[in-house]
Amino acid sequence: MCMMQPLNFWRKTGAMDQSFGTMLKDWRTQRRLSQLALGLDANVSARHISFLETGRAKPSRAMVLQLCEVLEAPRSTRNSLLNAAGFAPAYRRRELDEADMAQVRAAVDWTLARHDPYPALALDRHWTLVKANQSAGALLSSIDVTEGDSLLSVLADVDAMTVMFENWEEVAQHMLARLRTESGHLGGDEILDRASDRLAAALGDEQPDPGGVLPAVVPARYRAGEHTLSLFSTIAQFGTAEDIALAELKIELMFPADETTRQMLLALAGES
Repeated sequence: MCMMQPLNFWRKTGAMDQSFGTMLKDWRTQRRLSQLALGLDANVSARHISFLETGRAKPSRAMVLQLCEVLEAPRSTRNSLLNAAGFAPAYRRRELDEADMAQVRAAVDWTLARHDPYPALALDRHWTLVKANQSAGALLSSIDVTEGDSLLSVLADVDAMTVMFENWEEVAQHMLARLRTESGHLGGDEILDRASDRLAAALGDEQPDPGGVLPAVVPARYRAGEHTLSLFSTIAQFGTAEDIALAELKIELMFPADETTRQMLLALAGES
């Protein structure tokens, strides 16, 4: 995995209206790769990378895509680099309800439904709730978030988050790191960056005390009436996706962090 520059790097570069060479240099710098390292990974010389960045050489379509693969550039950025080099885009952004996405839609629905009574949800690049299973919908109802809403809108709302989480500071620290990582992977994303700035401001100097050896996972402790649900998450994505929106879709699957939570979720599912 390539190392990444601070999040505001890509915002400062003025990526719009740049030449291919300038964009390539910006992404190489953002990934902290030398011309030699990029050339070795892309099977070309460092001199050729230099010529591409200065405009002395023009890339082929295959070379643009090869460099994008090495740089782990998002699909939308690959289209931008192709356009800057004079080529047609390679990737589309399809809506999940389009006819040719039927099998993908079925896979998402199947995954979420089979995960009940444990919570599961699908989020897009900007943390908009695309779909949630019954258990996740019940959890999110406490902060009035439904399908089509963005979790970013409430993430820095301390009052709302403390209603939802017993350990809001721990959860917020994790979410802040996640936002910054996701923005860094995208080369900087203004919406994610604004959300991380708001969350960092809300946290202030709050730092959870680890108090010794850390556990394998730090679960989020959700308030459920008089009870607490302790859950940890894993995130799944479509590894072979070539559609822009599909490549950015994340399926978050939550699991009980203790036996009490597992029994409570089973009991709640039985009642419903």
